[in-house]
Order: sequence, then C-alpha cells, then structure tokens
Amino acid sequence: MTDERHSPLYRIDPAWGEPVGERVKSPVLVVALEGWVDAGLGSSAAIAELLGASPTAEVASFDTEALIDQRARRPIARLVNGVTAELTWPSIRVLAGKDRIGADILYLTGPEPDFRWHAFTDAVVELVRRLGVRTVVGLGAFPAPTPHTRPVRLASTVPPQSADLIGRVGFVQGTIEVPAGVQAALEIALGQAGVPVIGLWARVPHYVAAMPFPEASAALIEGLCAITGIVFDTSSLRAAGEASRRQVDELISGNAEHTDMVQRLESSIDSEEGEPDPFGIQDGVPSGDEIAAELEQFLRGEGG
Repeated sequence: MTDERHSPLYRIDPAWGEPVGERVKSPVLVVALEGWVDAGLGSSAAIAELLGASPTAEVASFDTEALIDQRARRPIARLVNGVTAELTWPSIRVLAGKDRIGADILYLTGPEPDFRWHAFTDAVVELVRRLGVRTVVGLGAFPAPTPHTRPVRLASTVPPQSADLIGRVGFVQGTIEVPAGVQAALEIALGQAGVPVIGLWARVPHYVAAMPFPEASAALIEGLCAITGIVFDTSSLRAAGEASRRQVDELISGNAEHTDMVQRLESSIDSEEGEPDPFGIQDGVPSGDEIAAELEQFLRGEGG
C-alpha cells in the first residue's frame, strides 16, 4: 500500500488539482526567499523580472503560522478612512509559470522561515519530488571587492552530490565560514535526496550594495538560463544597469580618491591573481563606505 501522507507544513492549492505533478513537465524550481543577504537587490529584482515574464498560478502555500515570527515580519494593515480594511500576511508560496518558449518553471518565494528549518526543508524536498522538479536553482547576491566597470561575475554553491554543476559557473576558492541562510539548508537536503541543486550568487560592488544594481539581476537570470536551458530576456535589466552605471561614473569621476579606488579594484580583477575575499575587502582597498553614502545622496538628488 502506498503511503499518501504528506507534510502538514504546506497545502496544495485546490485549483491546481491532483496529482500535483500532472500540470508541469520536468520543471525547474527557482528559490528566492527574502531575508538573507541580497546586495544590490540582485535576487529580489531578478525574481520580480521572472515573475513578470508570464502569468503565474499558485501551486502550494506554506503554513506561515508555524514558520514565521509575526512580530519580526508584521502583516501590513490597509487603512481606509480610519477603518482597518484588510491585513496582508507574509506568505511562502510555490508559483508556476513559463519561460519564453513555454518551458515549465516554478518559483519558491516569500520570506525566509524564522522557525523549523529542518521541517521546512523536508517539506520542500517532498514537494519537489511530487512536482517532478529536474533542477533547483537558488538566487542571491553578496557585496564583493569588485568594480562596477566590469561585468558582474557569479559564484556558485552546491552540495557534494551536485559538484558537477559548479564548474559551469565558478566558485569562491578556499575555505570560508559564514552564517548560512535557509538556501544552504535546502542545498544540503536536496543534495541528499538526489535532486540536482545549485546556488547562484552575484558579486555586487561593495560600494553600491545598498542600492539597486540591475546588472546583478541580469547576471543571475542569465546564469539560471545557462545552467538549466530555460529562456528569459534580460534586455530591460541590462538597459537599467547601463543607466545605473552612468550615474555611478558621474559621481566617481568628480573625486580623485573614488577614482583611485575603482582603478585599484579594476587592476585586482584584471590581474586574475587569485580569488578575492567574497565577504570582505582586500588589503589596501578602501571600504567604500564614503562613496556609498555619497552615491545614495547623489541618486536621491541631494548631492552636487
């Protein structure tokens, strides 16, 4: 007898129907959960671009009462003339869409869970199997000592079982220890379950990490397409990235110290002498705090 019991942490949308994998064919699952590092809004802008590329349908929703700290992620109240008309609660959902040529793609979106990571990752693995997912790709972005004048490079993370995927993108050499997001827990759990999985991370110039950096989002989507074979257009993100680069150029050109910092970063990248520290700043390179503050002021129209 087949055991049909499933995790109580998620619910299949009644409109989706059973069996849940019947309406999708060998889909890719893109993971972009909010709450962990997302320099330049690289991941969030990428997922927004992907979700806007085609109509989507809800496949499943997770029990946020069991997963989310409501005081840390408060619901949004809509007030109309003093009347509380509605509350919008945080939600973790799996949505289904299509790429430009009609291939099936799924999205795991919403806030990163505050509680029960083991149970959550088990539930995601179960849902991935039920939906027949062929590859899982996580998206993220981190601040790095890299100049805005060079193409955004990606780094990847994989569990041991997906080591064959890492050479297709690149990775940070050496051993580092950093606080982990739930994406790392998902990589381990999916790898142990035999599901191919990879995390793609855009390296965002540290001095623009607090502001939108569309080039990072475009690089993430293009990396996703290269890994999985799905097709999406990044021309609008590339155009926005070019406009952003010109703004940064304009600010930096008026300050000799800033220009020197960028030139030193360019020399470091161009020399290809080893891999820079992905979460720090190289010896002798300014932190970028001053230029970041000035850039934010400049983009708000407050600077000279």
